[in-house]
Amino acid sequence: MPTACVITALVTIAANAFSGFAAMTRLKPIMRSLGPALHRAGVPESWLVWPIGALKALGALGLALGLLGVPLIGTAAAAGLVLYFVCALYTHLRVSDFSPQFYLGTVFLALAVATLALDPALTLDPTR
Repeated sequence: MPTACVITALVTIAANAFSGFAAMTRLKPIMRSLGPALHRAGVPESWLVWPIGALKALGALGLALGLLGVPLIGTAAAAGLVLYFVCALYTHLRVSDFSPQFYLGTVFLALAVATLALDPALTLDPTR
């Protein structure tokens, strides 16, 4: 597996695992800025455990499984994270919420897209 793919996947795993944990546990330093952003976007705080936190954590778990030898799970997890962050950014855009969470979401989307783009399971190899 190419080094760029592994490093990108590890960074994406770490970011989403922490973000999912912070959302599910309502980590106080994170909630100071996340709470108002959720309110502006019209998302109830009850969604922090499911679907917000759980989907990020499951995406990180799926990427880790992909690195550990189940490539199609990793590919599906990367695609799922791309879809998740596209929807999250749309939610903020539709209410013109350009809070720090919006810009952080663009970083998370870029990580998910990079992880998916570098996925060796998607590489066309005529020798296979």
